[in-house]
Amino acid sequence: MPSPNKLATGRSSNLDQIFGLLIGYLAGSIPFGLLLAKAGGMGDIRNIGSGNIGATNVLRTGSKKLAAATLLLDLAKGLVPVLVAKALFDQPAGMPDAMFGAAPLAAVGAVLGHCFPIWLGFKGGKGVATNLGVSIGLAWEIGLAYALVWLAVAYFSRISSLAGMCAVVAAAVAAAVLGYVAYVPALGVIAVLVLWLHRANIGRLSRGEEPKIGQGK
Repeated sequence: MPSPNKLATGRSSNLDQIFGLLIGYLAGSIPFGLLLAKAGGMGDIRNIGSGNIGATNVLRTGSKKLAAATLLLDLAKGLVPVLVAKALFDQPAGMPDAMFGAAPLAAVGAVLGHCFPIWLGFKGGKGVATNLGVSIGLAWEIGLAYALVWLAVAYFSRISSLAGMCAVVAAAVAAAVLGYVAYVPALGVIAVLVLWLHRANIGRLSRGEEPKIGQGK
């Protein structure tokens, strides 16, 4: 059930919205996978496996440590801007206009930044780890639902892309079920974006050609 603070009053301003979107985008656009792979002597991660800059592709270099570090940092770049936005421009989730507040916009901005980083010609990752971070930042219960669904699907299917797609949808559903209705639009937009970015994966899944975790492209 929603906590009492979710029923308080409050209004967002244009400054809040711009700040949230901007800080989210700038944080999300830091290409940790690319930077860590280069620092670890693995070369340009964009020339390996799927060419993605996320943790799953970093794992294809054979370095579990680099992949784990990428996962944690990609998660953090979603979590931190949302927490900062909530701290500076607290917008109770129970108010109708909270969906336009700094926190949900920071969430959208972070995923957009990861997927379309300005530093890499707007060619980035697919936003799964970053979306886990923003989900935790918006409400830990949403983040928990996201993580549990990802782990369950990954365990039984051994397919990272399928786990990620199920998890992003689960986050939006969890927000609605748990009473964080104001966060549903942002998480819904993110889910649609992530699914669209996985369209090639969906095609391979339909043909039974999608690689298992730890395999190639």
